[in-house]
Amino acid sequence: MNLLPLLLAAAVVSVPPAAAQPAPLHATAQVAANYRLMIGDARVTALSDGTVPIDLHQLLRGTTEQRIDDLLRQNFQTNPAEASINAYLIELSGRRILVDAGAGDVFGPGNGGRLPQALAAVGVTPGQITDILLTHVHSDHSGGLVRNGRMLFPNAIVHAGRPDVDFFLDAGNAKRTGYDQRYFDEARKTLGPYVDAGRVRPFEATGEILPGIVAELHPGHTPGSAFYVLTSKGERIVFVGDIVHAAAVQLPQPTVTITFDQDQDRARAVRREALTRFAADEVLLAAPHIAFPGIGHVTHDGAGYGWIPVEFADRQPGSAAPDLKAKPVLSTSR
Repeated sequence: MNLLPLLLAAAVVSVPPAAAQPAPLHATAQVAANYRLMIGDARVTALSDGTVPIDLHQLLRGTTEQRIDDLLRQNFQTNPAEASINAYLIELSGRRILVDAGAGDVFGPGNGGRLPQALAAVGVTPGQITDILLTHVHSDHSGGLVRNGRMLFPNAIVHAGRPDVDFFLDAGNAKRTGYDQRYFDEARKTLGPYVDAGRVRPFEATGEILPGIVAELHPGHTPGSAFYVLTSKGERIVFVGDIVHAAAVQLPQPTVTITFDQDQDRARAVRREALTRFAADEVLLAAPHIAFPGIGHVTHDGAGYGWIPVEFADRQPGSAAPDLKAKPVLSTSR
């Protein structure tokens, strides 16, 4: 199958010859990546499904190529920019819950599709996943639901906003709305097997869908785009879906939309409202396309916003801070 037309249509850039567009020197395959943190009693693990180069000149709307390049340069990036594909595992009350399922083989060999390895690295098999929360049905979030046309997570219930399920599983909406036919074809391949098996549980409105997890509908990027709010012992994290694809551009310039936004005006409004609220409330966020692990805080930065990644921690919970006033183990004194 020739993937080039599909990749170009999605603004995904295949790595071209070095003379034409050299790849960044730091671009390389990584070991299976994960990052864990505790939210109350819930263990949340960021899982890397990989990254993919994206031509932001094709992807972004409401700005100029020069402005894109200037903002990328300020962040030591170039176009095409590397986009993370993040998924998240929540372990709480005997459940193993995925937020999104990665891209699977949608972007072709080498671009995404590494979620199974990331799960294996934390000792979890696909058969142990009890629930999957889709932020929306686009295939870079649902493509990993299947492998070779079969359900990869046979014991999981898939939760998604009913407007997305109804919209993307009705192929007639392509002609009625002008939205690209491939989104509907991909939804049938990725979500369809779970629908056929009776393992999709759409939700109609904002409300608790699992103990400690509230789904919020925020239509714009897609008709049933959702955030998921996890609360445990007074701590909270919000899994936001696709309100930001290119942080270097869309945070300082939040009016910028993307080609994939089904309703450009509503997507823009959702982004502005959400970023304003998250910055004011100092909410911890998990974002699927911000550089792995995609966990951090949004801050006000002039007329736009900034991003503060989560502080890295690598020690046993409960371990005490060392006494810096005590005599050091290594000393030059005699």
